[in-house]
Amino acid sequence: MIAHIQKNPWRLLLAINAAVIVGVFVHKIQLPPYVPYIHLLVDYHFGFIKRALIGAIVALFTDKVPVWSVFAIGGVTWLVTLGLYARLFQKSFGFTAKTLPLFVFIAGSPFFLKNFMHTLGHFDIYGCALALVLLLMPAGSLLFVALAALFSIVLVLIHHIHLLMYVPTIVTIVVIRHYLACGLNRGNVAFGIVALLIVAVLFFAAQFLGTMPIPEADFVAYLKSRMADPSRTDLLQFAYIWYQPLAKEVSDTWGRLPHNILGVPVFALLIWLHTPLWHYFAKLIGALASETHRRLVLAALIGISLAYLVMFAMVFDYSRWISNWAVCMFLLLHTVKMLPAAREAPLIPAEDQKTNIFGLILTLIPRVGIIRPF
Repeated sequence: MIAHIQKNPWRLLLAINAAVIVGVFVHKIQLPPYVPYIHLLVDYHFGFIKRALIGAIVALFTDKVPVWSVFAIGGVTWLVTLGLYARLFQKSFGFTAKTLPLFVFIAGSPFFLKNFMHTLGHFDIYGCALALVLLLMPAGSLLFVALAALFSIVLVLIHHIHLLMYVPTIVTIVVIRHYLACGLNRGNVAFGIVALLIVAVLFFAAQFLGTMPIPEADFVAYLKSRMADPSRTDLLQFAYIWYQPLAKEVSDTWGRLPHNILGVPVFALLIWLHTPLWHYFAKLIGALASETHRRLVLAALIGISLAYLVMFAMVFDYSRWISNWAVCMFLLLHTVKMLPAAREAPLIPAEDQKTNIFGLILTLIPRVGIIRPF
């Protein structure tokens, strides 16, 4: 049996990943949910403001928000995302012994589900979940484009930074799944342009017009009125977020840059440990039947990466941004798999020693973090 595990360890690595995720969850629920909890308290009581959609939805069901709701809502969202990704992988590759290494490298990546567990309650996962829905549903009509636009609007209302975080990936999915398959005509191109303009206008409205219109003391008093336990005033220390202009966020980011930039070698190492996955992705792109499709995919890779580079210059949650960039690459890999191919790209080898070592290391890394690595 030991010899069998040494020869094909991927089932064991999958089980270890599951155990690591449980451990991350147990650790997470013991930490104060500073930012995620306050997002559940903020709604549209004082008019249109940024980062308020989740809280507004919660307000439809309860006047008092308990702290445990952060973990309940976040946990359900995480489980839904896991189920959506498992269904997508089954649809794209199927679950076999040959595809198991690929599944472990993606689903077991510290950038993906494990880090979403560590950031439980944060808004990043919603972009991934909605992108997964778009990858699973039929894309043959303008309804698909309309739903993608609706998803993008929802994401911007949850947090306007989604315009850079997941909207570029959603646009790529729409272009590849709908426009490449159905062709371009005046109607669907105009529809897509109008949808993009609406999302962009909403972003600028949230960014520059979505600040809280009342004094911060009054705002905090309102938040306390929505808390199930108003004595937990420590959970309201980030109320200033709804008053902070973009210039201050950029200034804070550049002020922290000398210290935070020290994490870049760690991020580079983590990306390098995914080398077997990136090699497969490159082969998948190279196997596409159309040169136009290959160029479009490369343009999408560059465009999505540039959006994250802008995020790096604006907000200092570097570990989250690099993790979500990797998740976007995983989503794009599945999108490319849906394009016509001239030949089958060889999967990640299941019995290569170097690949096994990389898979083991990634399996044992519990998460990447929020600001600095680990």
